[in-house]
Amino acid sequence: MDTFQLPWLTATILFPLLASLAIPLIPDKDGKTVRWYALGVGLANFALIAYAFWSNYDFRNTNFQLVETYSWLPQIGLNWTVGIDGISMPLIVLSGLISTLALLASWKIEHKPKLSYFLMLVLYSAQIGVFAAQDLLLFFLMWELELVPVYILISIWGGNKRLYAATKFILYTALASIFILVAALGMAFYGGNITFNMTQLGMKQFPLALEVLAYAGFLIAFGVKLPIFPLHTWLPDAHSEASAPVSMILAGVLLKMGGYGLIRMNMEMLPHAHVKFAPLLAILGVINVVYGALTAFGQTNLKRRLASSSISHMGFVLIGIAAFTDLGINGAVLQMVSHGLIAAALFFLCGSTYDRTHTLMMDEMGGLAKSMPKIFALFTAASMASLALPGMSGFVGELTVFLGVATSDVYTSTFKVVTIFLTAVGLILTPIYLLSMLRVVFYGKNNPELMLEKFQADAKPREIFITVCLLIPIVGIGLYPKLATNTYDLKTVEIATKVRSAIPVIVQQQESFFETNWSKVLSSTAAIAPQLSKRDG
Repeated sequence: MDTFQLPWLTATILFPLLASLAIPLIPDKDGKTVRWYALGVGLANFALIAYAFWSNYDFRNTNFQLVETYSWLPQIGLNWTVGIDGISMPLIVLSGLISTLALLASWKIEHKPKLSYFLMLVLYSAQIGVFAAQDLLLFFLMWELELVPVYILISIWGGNKRLYAATKFILYTALASIFILVAALGMAFYGGNITFNMTQLGMKQFPLALEVLAYAGFLIAFGVKLPIFPLHTWLPDAHSEASAPVSMILAGVLLKMGGYGLIRMNMEMLPHAHVKFAPLLAILGVINVVYGALTAFGQTNLKRRLASSSISHMGFVLIGIAAFTDLGINGAVLQMVSHGLIAAALFFLCGSTYDRTHTLMMDEMGGLAKSMPKIFALFTAASMASLALPGMSGFVGELTVFLGVATSDVYTSTFKVVTIFLTAVGLILTPIYLLSMLRVVFYGKNNPELMLEKFQADAKPREIFITVCLLIPIVGIGLYPKLATNTYDLKTVEIATKVRSAIPVIVQQQESFFETNWSKVLSSTAAIAPQLSKRDG
């Protein structure tokens, strides 16, 4: 059989899901067998992703590739249609890497290990399904599917307030996702042909009113997941209560679904509405950057500080999306990939520190650098990447967003200067709260109650391996950004061109609107002028 005809994407989506169904049948009491099984499934699926993309993906082709379409429920127009392009491909690779490492990070789970690994594999499938779906109904189903495992993983293996955090997570994300379904139905049923296929929807000519309404619906749904201020309040609670492997996936992959949705649906499919909403996205992005950085200062809980940092860093994604330049969109995608790697490393190391100290309060730690020198070194390296140290991926991603905004010819100079200045303020605050975090945790006053043993407290080979697997692409992209950007450079140019082509249409509509209304005013004035003159006379 020709390799190009193999259902590569369908296999990568369904393999972890089908493999998870065998977990209850595995004879295992202490979880040692099932963890090897789950890790083997994760590694096999990641290898399948890598091979499929390496052998079948054409970097010079901006169209959807590896497209597979199967009729599923024709009565409601639901088809199993999957495909990848330059925007989804790097995010699927990111999902495979972080999900596999999260399985390895779950190595010491003792409470209900079968259920935990079952949910992790289901979540693995749902993530890839979201990024690969080319049918809006299928996208919605995959979006909903990934919510359930996260809710259960937080509510069972989370901290003391896990039920509150899990409930808040599911309420925010599930209620917001309804807007995806409503917008999808409105777009699908408009016009003569009813379709949920994203490619066909992108070719429809929607009236501006429908575009604006659909755009607003998508913005709410994706804004909660990104998260955008003020829809962000679920994130610090979820991170502070979730276990380290769940936080790795939550920060490393799930937040990126919001940014991906904004690019795929809001920009590509609704370009005219994007022209109207883009300034708002830029403003919200600046608020995210500054607000997240300022909030991080007030957090004494280690995970909540990192969660606030994630809110700040995702603001750069919004600003890049709003830039109207291919460089800005390029930076937004690069920032998503970069932040996914960095956040996964930080939250994993945070979990490793918690396993030894049994506290997340920074003022209860202190002086850990002597007893945990390896964890300190790894934590410092990940923090340097997060504060955008040159030579690491965080620097390249944020710099590209800055350049994308600065070179935009759509906004006024005043708007660009204010945006760049306020964003730079948030960028300056980032090293302050991250370095102060390192100082308090690793060089603060020793806490004698921790009673750490020097040769038992430091990082084990498994923990070093997980962190290094994340640091290698962080440094690699920082030194040679084309490792990531080559996959989507041409696609970002295509999206930027499509959005910019919608600007004259919106300007013309606004001019015709004002001309029409002014002509009505003038004609009305001309009609009543003789009467007014006669009355005055």
